[in-house]
Amino acid sequence: MLSYVIFTLTLCGIYALLALSLNLIWGGVGLVNLGLAGFFAVGAYASALATGAGAPVLFGWTAALAVGAVVGLVVTFATLRLRDDYLAIVSLGFAEVIRLVALNERWLTKGSDGISGIKAPLKAELGLMGFNLFYLGLVTLIVAGVWLLLRRLDGSPYGRAMKAIREDQQLAAFAGKTVLRFKLQAFALSAAIAALAGALYAHFQSYVSPDHFQPLITIYIFLAVTAGGVGRPSGAVVGAYLVVIFLEATRFATEWVPGLQPVQVAALREILVGLALILVLHLRPQGLLPERIPRAPKPVPFKA
Repeated sequence: MLSYVIFTLTLCGIYALLALSLNLIWGGVGLVNLGLAGFFAVGAYASALATGAGAPVLFGWTAALAVGAVVGLVVTFATLRLRDDYLAIVSLGFAEVIRLVALNERWLTKGSDGISGIKAPLKAELGLMGFNLFYLGLVTLIVAGVWLLLRRLDGSPYGRAMKAIREDQQLAAFAGKTVLRFKLQAFALSAAIAALAGALYAHFQSYVSPDHFQPLITIYIFLAVTAGGVGRPSGAVVGAYLVVIFLEATRFATEWVPGLQPVQVAALREILVGLALILVLHLRPQGLLPERIPRAPKPVPFKA
């Protein structure tokens, strides 16, 4: 039971990184990225291939960050002339292309068999339980670091400029902000964080395959950010933890309904997730931790 709890909390941290990635670009500059699963896969395979070639794990994570950022820039450049809703469609297609490439290019990714035996840092020295505890602490520390970074960014002049672009990019451009540069930087950083989450996932599982990167992951992350509160890093983290814990809790809740086939059990779990989201948004339309909008200072009365 303890191993299961540790596994769940580690998965919560990985999903929290994905939620922070989405919140940066969606809550920051207002771009909808439906290709999170694709960047998640890019990071996982980049780190797995790098460490499989003999590189240390830390280099694999660095490679995942770099490759994720570069791929994010490529996707953004390829969609410069598209409106935001079309960007969402193209990013969804990108994620599916990445999954199909991983499925068919066996010379690189071993296809549906996946890549096994991925290095797990200090697993041999610490043992299984010790490794699980170590990795939970490591993931939690990384989540805290990324959260702190994005929180500081959110309150900085750079973050306020991003929010201005989100609200009205034409007005922001009129005010002298380079809208394209802000979007490129935000998308690259968001993609890098998602790729880092994929690298952490790969080395925790020691195995990755195309089946691990279904579009449903993106839906779960959107649910997490929506329920937690769009535009606030703390809301993204809280939403991710709640969504993962709720998903795992439904495994036990479905046992209360006897006579269901496995497919029906899976459908019931999705229904429960949807009902929970509807309830949260009904009670808290802006999310559990809504974005804090600073109030304008009160005007000082003029004295003659």
